Amino acid sequence: MQRRDFIKAAGAAAITAGASTQAGQAYAKDKPEYSWKMVTTWPKNFPGLGTGANHLAELIGQMSGGRIEVKVYGAGELVPAFEIFDAVSAGTAEMGHGAAYYWKGKSEAAQFFTTVPFGLTAQEMNGWLYYGGGMELWQELYAKFDLVPAAAGNTGVQMGGWFNKEINSLEDLKGIKMRIPGLGGEVLKRAGGTPVNLPGGEIFTSLQSGAIDATEWIGPYNDLAFGLYKAAKYYYYPGWHEPGTMLEAMIHKPTFDKLPDDLQAIVMAAAKVVNIDMLSEYMARNPSALTTLVDEHGVDVRSFPPDVLARLRELSGEVVAEIAEKDEFSKRVYASYQKFLKQSQAWSKISEYAYLNARDHA
Repeated sequence: MQRRDFIKAAGAAAITAGASTQAGQAYAKDKPEYSWKMVTTWPKNFPGLGTGANHLAELIGQMSGGRIEVKVYGAGELVPAFEIFDAVSAGTAEMGHGAAYYWKGKSEAAQFFTTVPFGLTAQEMNGWLYYGGGMELWQELYAKFDLVPAAAGNTGVQMGGWFNKEINSLEDLKGIKMRIPGLGGEVLKRAGGTPVNLPGGEIFTSLQSGAIDATEWIGPYNDLAFGLYKAAKYYYYPGWHEPGTMLEAMIHKPTFDKLPDDLQAIVMAAAKVVNIDMLSEYMARNPSALTTLVDEHGVDVRSFPPDVLARLRELSGEVVAEIAEKDEFSKRVYASYQKFLKQSQAWSKISEYAYLNARDHA
């Protein structure tokens, strides 16, 4: 082979080798550095909640440039809905998406990080968690279970629930079997009802069969999707029990701690994006869903009587205050929450409430 031909052949080989190396690097870059499983308490792909979990997984993948891949499992696919806390705590799954009030068996104080009857709204919850000391307390609680919490969605003010009979007085709540979790369930119990804790996927059949007499779920957007109007006639408001329901992402702490700083920041930032996005979606979807329920399905929308709400508010105050007596940590959470609530009420009276009242009566 002549010297010129040799150089030409060598150059071609080098180009080919270089192309192969670049292809290999690209392939390696496309492969995730971390593959996670996310278990949820929601039915697979359920509007708002399930899709919110999907959105979180997608964002983590996109924001990390594919370095973290998160596969989402609906309730019952990998573990039952109410076992995701233990699954993530044990590292069986790296991540979970649910609501902290489901874990009151682990700690009564956990309920404060979802919602409190007659308590903080969605905007106020964000204020307490991000700037009022709430998140630090949540992190302290979950660290005991090898978990890192993050606010990851909010439904806003919910509806009061679906009932198969009219609620005209406090007497009508006595003996009623209602699917209602968290602190709201304890309040109903003191009002004479029987709270039942069911995952979302079991609500419709339980209401339709008569296993329960009433249920709260979320609001028009989700209730329409579940077809609850087929199982109960009366749809009550307001959602006194859940005025701003915070959803959570939980991450297995040993797994999270092994991430480099940039990926830790990405996971937490993605959760914050989903937190804001979900609330925005509910604000957009609920009005049209309510119109559909009323105009197309003839749903009877009613307000709870004032005396019923007044008594429920009294009982709520008793229930929430008693949690503070459970243990020292619950006392600290209660004090922090109540302080922020008091401040928010003073501001809301001359801001949100005053404005909405003026807008509606101008």
